[in-house]
Amino acid sequence: MSKLLNPKRKKLRNNEYYSFQNTQDNLFKRSQNGDIFRKLMNLITSRDNILLAYRNIKSNIGSKTKGTDGKSIEAVAKLETEELVNLVVSQLENYQPKEVRRVMIPKANGKTRPLGIPTIIDRLIQQCILQILEPICEAKFFKHSYGFRPLRSTRHALARSYFLAQKANLHYVVDVDIKGFFDNINHGKLLKQIWALGIRDKKLLKIISIMLKTKIQNEGIPTKGTPQGGKLSPLLANITLNEYDQWIKSQWEEFPTKHEFKRFKGCDDNRLKSMRNLSNLKEIYVVRYADDFKLFCRTHEQAVKAFEATKKWLAQRLKLEISTEKSKIVNLRKNYSEFLGIKFKVTKKGKEKNSTTKYVIKSHVCNKSMSQIATKVRNKIKEMQRPKGNRTTEAIRRYNSLVLGLHNYFNVATNCTIDFSKIDFLTRTTRKNRLILSKITAKDKLPKYLIDSYGKSKAIYKMQKIPILPISYVQHRKAFQYNGLSPYIASDREIIHTNQKSVDQHDLKRLIENPIKGQSAEYNDNRISKFVGQYGKCYVSKRKLNINEMHCHHIKPKALNGSDKYRNLVILHTDIHILIHAKNNETITKYVEKLALSVNELEIVNALRVKAKILKI
Repeated sequence: MSKLLNPKRKKLRNNEYYSFQNTQDNLFKRSQNGDIFRKLMNLITSRDNILLAYRNIKSNIGSKTKGTDGKSIEAVAKLETEELVNLVVSQLENYQPKEVRRVMIPKANGKTRPLGIPTIIDRLIQQCILQILEPICEAKFFKHSYGFRPLRSTRHALARSYFLAQKANLHYVVDVDIKGFFDNINHGKLLKQIWALGIRDKKLLKIISIMLKTKIQNEGIPTKGTPQGGKLSPLLANITLNEYDQWIKSQWEEFPTKHEFKRFKGCDDNRLKSMRNLSNLKEIYVVRYADDFKLFCRTHEQAVKAFEATKKWLAQRLKLEISTEKSKIVNLRKNYSEFLGIKFKVTKKGKEKNSTTKYVIKSHVCNKSMSQIATKVRNKIKEMQRPKGNRTTEAIRRYNSLVLGLHNYFNVATNCTIDFSKIDFLTRTTRKNRLILSKITAKDKLPKYLIDSYGKSKAIYKMQKIPILPISYVQHRKAFQYNGLSPYIASDREIIHTNQKSVDQHDLKRLIENPIKGQSAEYNDNRISKFVGQYGKCYVSKRKLNINEMHCHHIKPKALNGSDKYRNLVILHTDIHILIHAKNNETITKYVEKLALSVNELEIVNALRVKAKILKI
């Protein structure tokens, strides 16, 4: 497992820092038990929830994008902690969201799709609501819906698809494409669905209704749809289609039977086996990632019935229309079906014990994705050609980051090695004509991640002594189905990760509850992160600190235009912090003798003094 914390796991850490995990666990459990929620606004406007919302959105790339008011996360970060809390609370007392900025994003087919960007305050408010609604909805959502959900990913959706095609021998797939899904969600129906999930706080429902009708720049007030780009939009989309998930599930997987059937380890579910042999029911399974989903059936006849039933159900119940051009039935033995940038089919491979033909998955990067990847790679190569000095280093870093990300995403395709060799061929001319590369030698020191992932490759080159990742070198990695763990069950979280134990929990709680007055929300939030990141130890002495003896120091002082960003802060022992800023010889002598610093520790102190434009000791 990667040592880097992915965004979904980082979110779990954030929940624990702000002691909000217990609240979410309780909401999840109550929702599982069928409770009704009528008083949620108190939780939404709670101090911990608001500060957690700020923490969750501040590091997103989108947080730097400005809304119609011209403000980004920087405007919020400058506020003091209590100012930020009071701002959100006051906004929600009589909520009137500002106009949503409309941006058109180009698609691979040459068309564009609309993106709605709320103001940063409205995004923060949506995040506050999301953190309360998500655990309630998670308890009710279908297990094989994978898009925009905690701990789930595209790999899980593809692994489930591979399993149904290869292990369950369901070779007829209905590819479903909904016309302009996000732009056509029915507001009235959506609010009824939220109510049906047990969310019955009328003030909250009114706020969501107002959000749905927020004026869009140059377009006016929408009568349907939820703009892509809002923090709440993915959850609302899942609420909309959850009713369809549950309907499909009730048609086969959880169809009620008169008799109870036991399931034995290693054997087929006897209930499903009996239904298959003794009924005329359609055998059907759904795998969904947001509005992109597939239906897996055993026969062509069943697939046709499922397709027609789906078209009627979506039209009548959700007022949604299926694209007849993009939606189709695919026989996986003959043709590929595309899903999340991967195309897959099944091919014959020997026979099983009962002499039936065995089929296995064959998957590739789909053609459209191949073209997009080649274009992205060429653009990054051009970026590396232009800059000089440090900017070249940054351009190479961005290129390597792109390659690593592409490999990690597409290595789920069984033939990814062949596909990326083709991409290498398609981009080779651009690389050779624009870059001056030389082969890596035995003397070159390579980063550990590169040795671990690409050490066997003979195609590693370097540019200005910096290694360039080989686009052609990628190996297939098996995708595993979702393990069913929930981020809102304590015992499951213990399996997901060990709870934050690097610092004393009481110290952490006191740190959160007692922000430094006069300092920004960004400073106080990063102060918590840095305390945990340093394992509660002093940056200089590496000794464990308690809350009463720690100070948070700006490496580049604010007087010298230093920022409150994470990288500009370190946690120090109070006495060491005094020594770093001391200019009086008497004070310096006193603290040098008191601290008895080693040579190495004194060097670190002097390095920090130099950064602060203070003479070395």
